[in-house]
Amino acid sequence: MPDLAGFGTGTGPGTHLLDAALAQLMRETGACGGLVYLLLPGERVLRLSVLRGFPRQIAAQWTQVPLAARTPASDAVRERRLVWIGDQEEMARHYPQLALALPYPFSAAAAPITTGTTPWGALVARWPCSHPSRLRRHERDAVRASCRRLGLVLRQAADSGHPLLPGPEPQVLASLRAGARGPTQEAAAADFAERLPGGCCTLDLDGRITFITTAAADLLGASTVDLLGALPRQVLPWLDDPVVEDRYRAAVLSQQATSFTALRPPDRWLSFHLYPNVSGISVCVAPAPASETPEVPYPAPPAAPGRSTAHYHLLHLAATLTEAIGVTDVIDRIADLILPAFEAQALALMIAEEGRLRIIGYRGYTAELMARFDGAPLASDTPAVRVLTSGAARFYATFADLKRAYPPAVLQDGKAAWAFLPLITSGRLVGSLVLAHDRPHPFTPEERAVLTSTAGLIAQALDRARLYDAKHALAHSLQASLLPHTLPRVPGLDVATRYLPTTEGIDVGGDFYDLIHLDTDLVAVAIGDVQGHNVNAAALMGQVRTAVHATAGAPPGQVLARINRLLTDLDADLFTSCLYGQLDLARHRACLATAGHPPPLLRHPDLHTEVLPLTPGLLLGIDPAADYRETDIPLPPGAVLALYTDGLVETPGVDIDDATVDLAAQLTQAQGQNLDALADTLVHHAQRSNPHKDDIALLLIQPQRQREGGEECLRERVSS
Repeated sequence: MPDLAGFGTGTGPGTHLLDAALAQLMRETGACGGLVYLLLPGERVLRLSVLRGFPRQIAAQWTQVPLAARTPASDAVRERRLVWIGDQEEMARHYPQLALALPYPFSAAAAPITTGTTPWGALVARWPCSHPSRLRRHERDAVRASCRRLGLVLRQAADSGHPLLPGPEPQVLASLRAGARGPTQEAAAADFAERLPGGCCTLDLDGRITFITTAAADLLGASTVDLLGALPRQVLPWLDDPVVEDRYRAAVLSQQATSFTALRPPDRWLSFHLYPNVSGISVCVAPAPASETPEVPYPAPPAAPGRSTAHYHLLHLAATLTEAIGVTDVIDRIADLILPAFEAQALALMIAEEGRLRIIGYRGYTAELMARFDGAPLASDTPAVRVLTSGAARFYATFADLKRAYPPAVLQDGKAAWAFLPLITSGRLVGSLVLAHDRPHPFTPEERAVLTSTAGLIAQALDRARLYDAKHALAHSLQASLLPHTLPRVPGLDVATRYLPTTEGIDVGGDFYDLIHLDTDLVAVAIGDVQGHNVNAAALMGQVRTAVHATAGAPPGQVLARINRLLTDLDADLFTSCLYGQLDLARHRACLATAGHPPPLLRHPDLHTEVLPLTPGLLLGIDPAADYRETDIPLPPGAVLALYTDGLVETPGVDIDDATVDLAAQLTQAQGQNLDALADTLVHHAQRSNPHKDDIALLLIQPQRQREGGEECLRERVSS
């Protein structure tokens, strides 16, 4: 087990343990890059924590990956398996949107970081295009061993009360190098490069110039002082071109030599040859031979700031917005991609609602500042309101420009340049987007056109997302109306319930639970799951609940048999699992019968828990003559009977019997908790170990212990 002395929350002490595991994997397998994603408890998003061998600007597009998204990392976590992408063709077949954003030859593996049934994140490794299309056995073993090491590190950190959390920005680790170089060797290498014909320079993985010869600087037409530490496009606008960016990305990701020819204004053609390795890129610069230059030279087009990078970010935005579902998802994806694409520092997304300006999402601004603007009347004359009401974009390169257009304007956000963009789709104005820069920013005509087009993409995604959210709320409101709002108060019995609808899709499910007070000391309990996730399943669930109430009081086997005959007569083409029981509080006994439902758990007063071995009958609605056997069990005061649906235990790649035993262990370990806290513990465990692709219903029942003098505690806890 790793030593976690001094392990701290965040990206301080302890991050070196993630770094060490990643570095070891790269050394053992020859991988040229790696990423570590972390999954926080209760969250549905993988957050990039550590990266090595990946350019920051490329990784920025995937700093947050929803578990529901189709990516190798999220698939690996959801499905609990190692995902291997051997080549471009396989990438395009399985992940077309990812292949569109990164159309370069390389191989990649993604694997879940887990301990037992608990997921902690994902590990992604990348190999150059020279790697065989199949993952070698020792590489597969190394990836899995690294995931085990990372899982132990993360679990021990969490158990110690100091979990390792992703920072606000991913930590970029130094590239692996073949060996250290002393000052003498570095000087000799520099002299060697200066004596070579033509010119040369080196780029780090982010594309910044780390070394350049005098000859190369002369060919590029700039001084070494201006070039060192800079991105070439920042100093040389004629290199801010999508072709240049494409060749750089191809070299980094494929680890294969690439080249291109560029025109240095006014009429000098230069050839560039890029030679990559895991630490960066060596570039040879020379006058281009006549055979490599166009017959008719043309002037280089004026370049907008960051045009080449924006090209790739926007391509990725167009692809990723097709997968966005709710408004929150759209906002997160926009913020992750738009800010780096246009080198902006803040944004706010707004809609018009009931005559007022409503801010529905932001990044780079404080909540206090957004609260000042949220709810502003649409009658007010401000840039944010005017763009919403007029549908015309506004660009202000400086605060002076803004002040000229709006004399009452007061600088409140500390920014220096703004773009106010209307979000229009199908001729309708659905909202607006404000993009802000920390420094004055001249918006060229080309950049204004790109921003306007981008706003159109966002408008379409936002419109779809708002419709999705409305349907989602309506569907789950219907589902909630079919479940019991409260359960009856039963003296001598504690009850706690939880219901969590699936996090995927807008369809409603058929999970249900119920408790019926039959007589002074008799209580009926039921829990079930109608097959499917649609309105039909919800409607049938309502019919089953009605049938349970109509037949309650009969022996459990007869109750299930009668409901089964009803469902087969209805011929609904949907099957239902159900567990029904009758509790005798005076005799401290329970009689249970099940129709294909997951087995209940019983935690005895001495805290040991068993999976009750009920004899399962057929699912309801299959065979009208099906028989349901009853099982009588003791239910003493202080015992806890746990009834649940399969969403609480079903985990991809994990045997359901093992998952049930694991849930029983959680019930045993949760000592000293009241029933409400115990329900939260079991649901939290399920959320950690299960991607939550199905509804979860949980019903906990506990006969109360008698107080001194025989007075029984008359309290009830029901929560849903």
